[in-house]
Amino acid sequence: MSIDRSDIGAVVDAMYACISGPAGPRDWATQREIFHPDSRQARTGLDADGRPTMIVMGREEYQANVTPFFEANGFFEVEVSRRISEFGNMAHVWSIYEARTAPDDAEPERRGINSIQLCRGPDGLWSILHMIWDNERPGLTASA
Repeated sequence: MSIDRSDIGAVVDAMYACISGPAGPRDWATQREIFHPDSRQARTGLDADGRPTMIVMGREEYQANVTPFFEANGFFEVEVSRRISEFGNMAHVWSIYEARTAPDDAEPERRGINSIQLCRGPDGLWSILHMIWDNERPGLTASA
């Protein structure tokens, strides 16, 4: 996949594309291309008692964490709204997503927000440095 990393939107589009697809392997080469080597991804949520939880992962840890799920399940995450703020060599993307088990499912099985921080490197290209997300749940709704 050829990605125009001079374009923040193209990097975000590639992030969604590399994790989406039918059950089976994902495009980890694209993940390595668009995520900074020192990047972190953080999944947040609530435990069974309603307390906040967070799992923080590097690129390889994320792959190991999600590969069993992706091997067994179709997962199609699409962006429904995006806000980009840029200042110098840093950018923030507030991205609302919907995820389905098949692209033609009428209703998403989950919705949420990805908060994505990017940095522009010495080559002038953007990389994802940090991404944290949370899914909707009762009392928490993502709105554009």
